[in-house]
Amino acid sequence: MNHLASNCLVNQLSVDRDEVIALISPALASAGAVLLPLGSALPGAEYIPVTLDSQLLGRVHLDVAPAVESAMRCLKLTVEDRAAAAAAAISSAEAAISSLEIALVMPGADGRFAGLYLFCGAARFLRPVLNLKSQRLEQIGPMEQTTLRIAYSQSDIKPGESTHVEFAATNIFSLVASLTPFCDFNQSPRNMYQCQMGKQTMATPYHAHPHRTDTKTYRLQTPQSPIVRNENYDKFALDEYAMGTNAVVAVISYTGYDMEDAMIVNKSSYERGFGHASVYTVTTIDLNEMRRKGEPLCHSFGNRGEGADGGDGGLLFEPSLGSDGLPEVGQRIKPGDALCAIIDESTGRHTVKRHKSSETAIVEEVRLLAGESSGALCEKASIKLRINRNPVPGDKFSSRHGQKGVLSRLWPAEDMPFTDSGLTPDILFNPHGFPSRMTIGMLLESMAGKGGALHAMPQDGTPFRFSEEHRAVDYFGEQLLAAGYDYHGTESMYSGIYGTEMQVNIFVGVVYYQRLRHMVSDKDQVRAKGPINQLTHQPIHGRKVHGGIRLGEMERDALLAHGAAYIVQERLLHCSDESKALVCAKCGSLLAPTMLPPRGTMAGAGQNRQGTCR
Repeated sequence: MNHLASNCLVNQLSVDRDEVIALISPALASAGAVLLPLGSALPGAEYIPVTLDSQLLGRVHLDVAPAVESAMRCLKLTVEDRAAAAAAAISSAEAAISSLEIALVMPGADGRFAGLYLFCGAARFLRPVLNLKSQRLEQIGPMEQTTLRIAYSQSDIKPGESTHVEFAATNIFSLVASLTPFCDFNQSPRNMYQCQMGKQTMATPYHAHPHRTDTKTYRLQTPQSPIVRNENYDKFALDEYAMGTNAVVAVISYTGYDMEDAMIVNKSSYERGFGHASVYTVTTIDLNEMRRKGEPLCHSFGNRGEGADGGDGGLLFEPSLGSDGLPEVGQRIKPGDALCAIIDESTGRHTVKRHKSSETAIVEEVRLLAGESSGALCEKASIKLRINRNPVPGDKFSSRHGQKGVLSRLWPAEDMPFTDSGLTPDILFNPHGFPSRMTIGMLLESMAGKGGALHAMPQDGTPFRFSEEHRAVDYFGEQLLAAGYDYHGTESMYSGIYGTEMQVNIFVGVVYYQRLRHMVSDKDQVRAKGPINQLTHQPIHGRKVHGGIRLGEMERDALLAHGAAYIVQERLLHCSDESKALVCAKCGSLLAPTMLPPRGTMAGAGQNRQGTCR
């Protein structure tokens, strides 16, 4: 996963190396190291170099090297304790020692050059581990950890061999990875999928919305706090940036609209606001782009009609805009509507910029931007538009376990299956999505979310909290049993169409679902005939310019295999590069034929005219 671990730190302190050398030299000498210039004459076979950021400080005997390394680590932890206690102000050099990287490489078969390497420079990655000897937290670096014996848990500690231990098994996770509940029960690729999709959610990206001018942002209008959450979720206060909705999910194959990872959504849940979101776009109109180089700015925003004095009661050149040539906040703008009006003060002509998108938008904010000098004229206008993007069939959703799929249909609530208590689920998920993906964490989240909703409490989904002796299914099963539900979260359900009880119990629970920014409104492309390249007469490329979609050889072969020859002709000829040209009826030349005039005074309209060369 291309993320830093959530506990990883980047050392930002840059200090004078000579000051650090002055502080660590006494500790090195007292522990047995021979500093320069005396150390330069010692034999390299028995003495290994001591360096600080690649600068040679001295040499140390192989037998004394472990003691010197231990003394440096003791100095490091002592300074760390002083910094943590804040009993006395520490210098920048002492602060550098608290993050000192100490790597002792002994002569061996691993191919590395032996030495005691010390690093105190900036831009180094550090992560915390527990020092077993001192029982204190220590920040270690990437090279340093290859020379230590770090146990991954208390049960993995080997007396006399282990030097450190991870203080938490979740240290390996990045912030995004640590948000997946029960990820230790999932197949690894699914966890990595979620790491990518967690950054693609239509969530709450910021709180300074009135002050932001991002080119394009996505925002979920109805976010919720998840019932099942991890330790890092509360640690980083991610409730302030919620990115999904708790949904009642029934694992059932219903009507066939949930095949191939598609999902059916309760229409009533949609009408209550499930997954509703908006896209915010900012359009900037720069008046400087309309003037010629070297000429003064003679354009301004305005909307004065002929004979108008520019007041509210005067005539307007563009009725849908205000007298200042800009739209009103809250105004609905349809495709092709005017976005702003610009007046050329030298000629009095108006230029109208129009809304080019194919979607209706709402004006969220209008800003006028001037130059840096005082009294400068308005040079730019920034118009923020809000486009409602409520879920439609084809939009992408995902759980936090890499179970991604598209909304296939909004199913009426009266036709949805319902439980004994009359509960209709928000989402119908196909059970065929579990066996091959092996996302057992999603099943556990469903049970935990159901138990948390019944007992009105959040559930901890931090990984590595359960074992064979303390099983997760037993822990959450007891909660469901205490609330009067089945131990494994299944319920009897009734068909919403026939009203009869289903022959098997259905797994029903609460899962936190994310709406992703991949929407069919941004991807659909349909065309029969349209713009063509003037040179080749083939359709141009690009969705925004109404271009064509390539029908390749394999698609052609598939159509021919079905015997659909006329479809092939229509796609490859009539809707592609079909063109008509005049041909001489006598010699067959295409170079310069002309049409013969009709014969007779009344002839022409209904007669076939032939082409011929001059």
